[in-house]
Order: sequence, then C-alpha cells, then structure tokens
Amino acid sequence: MDLQILPVTEPKSRIEDENELVFGKQYSDRMLIMEFDRSKGWHSARIQPYGPLSLDPAAMVLHYSQEIFEGLKVFRRADGSLAMFRPEDNVARFNRSAERMCMPAVDEKFFLDAMLELIRLEADWVPHSEGTSLYVRPTMIATEPMLGVRPADQYLCYVILSPVGAYYKGGIAPVKIWISDFYVRATEGGTGEAKTGGNYAASLYAAREAAENGYDQVLWLDAKEKRFVEEVGSMNMLFLYDGKIVTSPLHGTVLDGITRRSVLTLVKEMGYEVEERALSVDEIMDGAANGRLQEAFGAGTAVVISPVDSFCYKDKCVQLGDGSPGKLTMELYNTLTAIQYGRLADNHGWITPL
Repeated sequence: MDLQILPVTEPKSRIEDENELVFGKQYSDRMLIMEFDRSKGWHSARIQPYGPLSLDPAAMVLHYSQEIFEGLKVFRRADGSLAMFRPEDNVARFNRSAERMCMPAVDEKFFLDAMLELIRLEADWVPHSEGTSLYVRPTMIATEPMLGVRPADQYLCYVILSPVGAYYKGGIAPVKIWISDFYVRATEGGTGEAKTGGNYAASLYAAREAAENGYDQVLWLDAKEKRFVEEVGSMNMLFLYDGKIVTSPLHGTVLDGITRRSVLTLVKEMGYEVEERALSVDEIMDGAANGRLQEAFGAGTAVVISPVDSFCYKDKCVQLGDGSPGKLTMELYNTLTAIQYGRLADNHGWITPL
C-alpha cells in the first residue's frame, strides 16, 4: 500500500504562548487516514488536511462501540531534534486491542512509518518549552452502516496530533486517591486490557463522584471480591511496599502500560525486587499507617509518573509520609523524562529519533 500526501492549503494559526497549551484542545494541520474493507483489506492510506469525518448515522461504532485508540508523545530536545518513546510498543498494543475488539490488525511497520512521516511533516507543531510535547492519538473505528451485533466489515484508522503543555505546570503535585468499594472498571474475561473507549466511559461516573468529594483519581479494585488493587483510570499503579515494588499482574483487567513496563525495567536495574501480585486494599490502608507502604505512584503516558499523597477508602483516609513525592518516585520521574528529552543516554533502545 502506498502513502499519498495531500497538500494543506489553509494552515491553522497556532498558540504563540506555549504556557497557554492545554491537553487535547488544539490540533495540527494534517492527519493520517487509511480505510479497511473486508473484501480488499487496508487501502487509501493518505496524509490529508485535518478535518471532520463523515459517518453514516448507522455506523457501527456509534451503536456497538467497536473502537480502539492509543496515546504517545513526540518530544523536542535541547538541540531541536525530535524523538518518540517506544512507539513500536504502542503500535503492537494497538493491534492487541484490535484483536480483542474483533477489528483488523494494521501492518505495524507500515503504520509506524506512516505515523512518523506525518510527524515529520508537522514537526513545527512540536512545542519547544520544557515539559511540553506533541501528543499522538491513533484511533480505529467501525464505519460500516449496519444495525446488528457483529464485527463490522468496514473500518477507518486515523492519527491526529495535538500540541500539549507541561502536565505539572507548577511542579510535580501528589494526588489524592479515592478507592472505590462499589464501582468497578473491568472484570476477568472482559475488555479491561484493551485500550477501548468503553473502558473509559465506564469510569466516568465514579470519577465524577470522586471529584465532587475532592479527590483527584479513582483507584479500582477487582470486580470479584472488591478487595485487590488493579489500576487508576488513566494510570497503572505501583507501590514501594516492604522495600519491594508491587504492582497488579496483567491478567486481562489491567492495561499493559508502556510506562509501567519502563518503570519495571528501571527499578530492577536499581536493585529492587518486583512482585507482580494482587495487593489488597487492607495492605494499602494498614501499610500507609504503619510505614510498610513507603511510596505509591501512577505511571502513564500523560503524567509519566504521578506521586500519591493519600488514599481514602470508605470512611478512612491515610497519608503517605508527609504527603510529598517520595525519593524513588522522583528518581523515576527524573530518569524517564531525562531519557525522553535527551538529557540522559537511552541504554534500552526506547527512543526513536525523527
């Protein structure tokens, strides 16, 4: 399949003050699109001007939620060069999500190469300020106009780009987490490990309730016993517990996070023992009180590393230490961002230069 590049005739105006950049509000001039039909596979790959999509009201994505997406970033380094962090892993996860949602796989090499070409064409959209980046959002939706519950025969895959500001504009800020004892995000055998919109829609009600009560995030427990920690809505969770790194195992309900993988590699190199096991909510609440739980942090593309200030469960709240980011938490944040922005050598093959 060839990649066609169409001209941009009306370039957009950009935000001049990068301090005004917010997440997901402005988009670049171009987008990557390719189409799928069951009878001929992927076709019509093109980079075209950014613009609205035309969908039939009966498009199956609107009725049966066949949809997947990814999220990754492009970083501008001090010398002006551009780099991405583990993009091949995002593309591979995109295909795993597609498999779970009965959607067609993309050719990983072609898709990554086309995405990199889009980014090269839009290089001027990558912000320059410390902590900023260009957010990349690959998406696939079912477009066949059909009312009936089955996998669609037609799909649209596209990639859009959005310049985003620094996540922590006033310095890294620990979050208050509410542990839900009623709502659940995913169940074994469900779609929890896929990056699909329905998982996020299912989290909105609890997230709104948490925000109304002064919390920043919801920590989900397992659906069967509502006892064991799984993940936060937009992050994998990791804990420094009894001097070991503990995180939920990947058993179908937790997203296989790229940042999570990177953190586990780094902490092993630092000499920490890693336990991928189900940590109970009692261990968290008691551990924070007696000191066995030393640090807790989330890991994800948007935040990189997000330190936890406190956990609240039912009618009890516990703070970790004095509420400030832990030593390991900050070391991981500084190491990962230094690799991404080129201040530290990449010894793992994680960086793709553009």
